[in-house]
Amino acid sequence: MSEFTHLGKGRKIIDGLEKILGQAQYVADLEFAGMLHIKLVLSVYAHAKIRALHLEAAKAMDGVVAVLTFDDLPTRHKIINSRSSAVLARDVVLFAGQPIVAVVAKTAELAADAASLIDIEYEELPVVPDMAASRAEQIIVWQNGVPKEGADLTSLHGDTAVGASQQITGSNILESKTFSRGDVGAAFASADIILEQTFSTPWVHQAYLEPHAAVVVPGTELTVYSSTQGQFAVRSEVARLLGMPERKVRVVPMTVGGGFGAKYGLIEPLVAAIAVALNRPVKMVLTRSEDMMTTTPAPATEFKARLAANSNGDLLALETDVDMDNGVFPFGFGSIVAMLFGGTYKCPSFRATIRQLATHKPQGGAYRAPGAPQVAFVLESLVDELVRRVKADPITWRLRHAVVAGDPTGTGATWGGIGMRDVLEAAQKHPILTAPREPNVGLGIAVGAWGGAFSPAGAVCRIEPDGTVRLQVGSVDISGVHSSLVLVVAETLSIEPESIELVQGDTNMGPYAPASGGSQVTVSVSGAVLDASNSVKQQLLKLAASELEAHIEDLELKNGQAQVKGVPDRGITIAKLAGIAQRKAGGDGPIVAQGRSAMKSGAPGFAVHLAKVHVDPETGFVTPLQQVAIQDVGFALNPTLVQGQMHGGTAQGIGMGLYEAMRHDQVGGHSTANFLEYAFPRATDIPPLETTMVQNPSDAAPFGARVVGEPPLVPGAAAICNAIFDAVGVRILELPAKPETIWREMKRLKG
Repeated sequence: MSEFTHLGKGRKIIDGLEKILGQAQYVADLEFAGMLHIKLVLSVYAHAKIRALHLEAAKAMDGVVAVLTFDDLPTRHKIINSRSSAVLARDVVLFAGQPIVAVVAKTAELAADAASLIDIEYEELPVVPDMAASRAEQIIVWQNGVPKEGADLTSLHGDTAVGASQQITGSNILESKTFSRGDVGAAFASADIILEQTFSTPWVHQAYLEPHAAVVVPGTELTVYSSTQGQFAVRSEVARLLGMPERKVRVVPMTVGGGFGAKYGLIEPLVAAIAVALNRPVKMVLTRSEDMMTTTPAPATEFKARLAANSNGDLLALETDVDMDNGVFPFGFGSIVAMLFGGTYKCPSFRATIRQLATHKPQGGAYRAPGAPQVAFVLESLVDELVRRVKADPITWRLRHAVVAGDPTGTGATWGGIGMRDVLEAAQKHPILTAPREPNVGLGIAVGAWGGAFSPAGAVCRIEPDGTVRLQVGSVDISGVHSSLVLVVAETLSIEPESIELVQGDTNMGPYAPASGGSQVTVSVSGAVLDASNSVKQQLLKLAASELEAHIEDLELKNGQAQVKGVPDRGITIAKLAGIAQRKAGGDGPIVAQGRSAMKSGAPGFAVHLAKVHVDPETGFVTPLQQVAIQDVGFALNPTLVQGQMHGGTAQGIGMGLYEAMRHDQVGGHSTANFLEYAFPRATDIPPLETTMVQNPSDAAPFGARVVGEPPLVPGAAAICNAIFDAVGVRILELPAKPETIWREMKRLKG
């Protein structure tokens, strides 16, 4: 860090003031002349035929412009095989909350009033409400399999897409993947210790503050204003479903009020289809309940997991069968589950089968490190049990078995440079391990990882004659990442970050960038920004050499000017150079450069959490007392923002561990479709959070940066559950850890 002036030094986010003052513009703030408002009528049944739609009363209401069904839209010829393609139901509804009718009116209030007048006649059909019913296969959700067409946007958050998959026609298995190495059977046959248990996790909603929202304006091109994490993905899906060339669709990303993997274009195709059908600007902002009923939360899982070890506690084999409740449509994160389950600890034999099961629920989707917190909960619970069985020190055991570069992941690939041992060694020194503890207070330890996505990216950098440096990117800023990218330019050009103006381009004007998910933007886009700013630097030095009559090798950029090395009085400001470049006939032209990058491999991140909790012996209520997050961040371009990501992920891990669960009834209906029924931690429920950044530079990304956003969530719930066991001896097998479950198990243990 000492070699840099700006990088590695904490700085505030560049758009913080406008957000604090309420000046940031969200989709809901947009107004256009003649704009109409959309209200959806959602199915109250999880599976039913639509027998009749009584729309007359709604159509007759003053201010109502249109009442639209599936057949009224330009998407009517497309198949329905994903949440984004399920614009409106056709003949049959497949999950409670599926949109059936869209009411379009002059105001949002009129649209809502008209929607309440619509009467729908249903014929209820048999429902597959959960994984048990799905496995029983008395009812098959997709008798002929899910039609193949288009891409699943929910998978853009970082699935490794490794491993052969199989969809079984006439079955509720949407996809099955198996990964293995070694001889699992022989390992279990020779084992001294075998641990076997079934774990489950519920559906969990991303609980972003801003519900899904979109505005679409038709014209010579279709302009989509979207609260999205991935503008280029939205453009592709809207164009595909409307049968338009991508060049005719422009997506403008707006300020995003939270995404966490959920905002990849679920409602934009519907809003765009309505805009095209009516040739009018239209807006749709979901209510909280609509959002929770019809979007894509993290799916429920069931792990049947086994561990084999010798008498010294050395791992011989790991084995798991995983069922994922995908809802009605498939999506793929099985490879992530296998990669981490079989790739966190050294283990010669491994087998995992991951199945996606169909039920009559909304499609499951990505939630910050999809699949990884579930793996950590299961794997770290088994490891905690093994460590106690052999009476080993929990960190010493993990250090002995920690994967290092060259070790296999669970998908057969090998790890590059990783920092699992580094974070464990940092944890080993933490005073929380030796601090005295009161009765019913426990300490839990857990490790988590995220392999990390990466994608090609571009960036444009130019200098104006007033000295302003404009950096143009196509990435969407959902976590302050742009406030790190400007530091790359500031460092390269030796200027103050305040003189840099970052321009977030839309799909027409912005250089290509990956979606803001899977922790890939910083590692992917920073290379393009570095390439562009380096090119600008060389242009400045070349022009300065001519103006100062000096050799380019004798020049440097420092404090906003090009100067002879060590002679600041003999220099020329970059502002003046930019002006000269724009006026000089026969020169090289304006100071501007396009940068590109395409990483060859990812920059994985490991984290370890130390959680201290108190368990009330009379009620089973768990009070978090302290949570320590130690993470290998590679190199923190902006430590302030990295710490913020670690705080946020840790808080969400506490939510997964103790509070959050979406519930459905036995006919597929929602019972937690608002923030009154859906529990998550309040600020007063979060204990003191401590963060430690281990900076073990990656060889894959510029400046040694690593993935940051996902890892802090991964081990949180697992560490809390291990702390509960340490406090009262109750092993948590189902998330969240409910006080009633803990109380009952404490009573059972006492006899």
